[in-house]
Amino acid sequence: MNPDAVLNKQLAFRVVCALICSDKQKQKKKKKRIWKRECPGRREQPGLSVLQRELEMTDEDGFGELLRMTAEEFEFLLQMVGPLITKQHTKMRRAISSRDRLSVTLRFLATGKTFSSLSALYRIGASTISKIVMETCGALYQLMKTDFLQTPSTETEWREIAQDFESKWQFPHCLGALGGKQIYIQPPVKSGCLDNNNKGRVYVTIMAAVDANHKFIYASLETQEKVSDAGLFAHSDLCKAMDQGLLNFPPPEPLPNSDITMPYMFVGDETHPLRPDLITPYPNQEMDHSQGVLNYRLSRARRVAENAFSILASRLRVFRNTIFLEPDKVEKITMASLCIHNFLCERRSEAYTRPAFADLKNGDHSTAEGTWRNPGHGTCQPLEQREEHNALATAEVQRNLLRDYFVSPAGCCPSPEEHI
Repeated sequence: MNPDAVLNKQLAFRVVCALICSDKQKQKKKKKRIWKRECPGRREQPGLSVLQRELEMTDEDGFGELLRMTAEEFEFLLQMVGPLITKQHTKMRRAISSRDRLSVTLRFLATGKTFSSLSALYRIGASTISKIVMETCGALYQLMKTDFLQTPSTETEWREIAQDFESKWQFPHCLGALGGKQIYIQPPVKSGCLDNNNKGRVYVTIMAAVDANHKFIYASLETQEKVSDAGLFAHSDLCKAMDQGLLNFPPPEPLPNSDITMPYMFVGDETHPLRPDLITPYPNQEMDHSQGVLNYRLSRARRVAENAFSILASRLRVFRNTIFLEPDKVEKITMASLCIHNFLCERRSEAYTRPAFADLKNGDHSTAEGTWRNPGHGTCQPLEQREEHNALATAEVQRNLLRDYFVSPAGCCPSPEEHI
């Protein structure tokens, strides 16, 4: 063989070997990952976590404004959710405590501030706060939904709700008030024009049932646009369970001080369908006095749903503005917030619902509007009014019987005539 050819082959082989060795060395020398910002002891610097500890010891009202609950209520939630959100320390740095994780989540719900703003206040990275909020909201809902967001399933539980509506709002056989609200969110990626309403905004719609104490007893979320209360109700698990008789409603019984037998029912506005188990108001066109009485009494019972949504948005102000998160994350935040709302309402927390914050009944059976209605408190956006739906004949008969009962001596109550 030609000596030059042999030499060339040897040189080529050496070059290939050198290239292979070089690639292996580059693979071994990967760039070391570092934190975005190197701030030794950054979390130990003064921030909202330090302020929270000071308020907990010296200023109860200030603590309530910070997290919308008292220090005792915060500790109760911390003991409940702490084991699920506690992280282990690593060789790189200490883990964020479960107390700070719960605190930053509640502060996000109470204010609706961006993760970047909370990052500067809590000395925690924005992306870390995003992950903390989602994990903590998921844990809160998982642990609280059974005790604080459970639909009644026995006759006894339904009767307790009906008794509260009768005593507080003079509407017998009422199992809950239905309502719906909109939460504006950022448009999903590649959503297109079909995900926007006619105002160019995207929203998640809540359909809920509320008891006489402003607690949510059922809630479902829908991301489809242009859906009315009736559409949400028709496709909800609540409607399906009602159709199949799975909720164990009490059987029809006579109304108080009367021999008129009436089934137990929910109350809704004109956007809902009229059904034997769901009463809605008469249309406003050519309405006589007795129909006006029924509409007034029904609106008194139905206002608990309006109050519940408005208290939720006034105290947890994340719902006052557009939430710049994906729909699935907004759903997780919303369901956790409903659990927190019910928890604080059940404990009658003055840090959350102050006296006279919700609508109240006066001694003459008139209604005193709550302070949440004052300018500046804000609320979720109400659903648009939709066209009326055909009523079932049996439901029409029941509504007429209830109308006659409310103007009879057995069912009437003193009410200012100007409201009718």
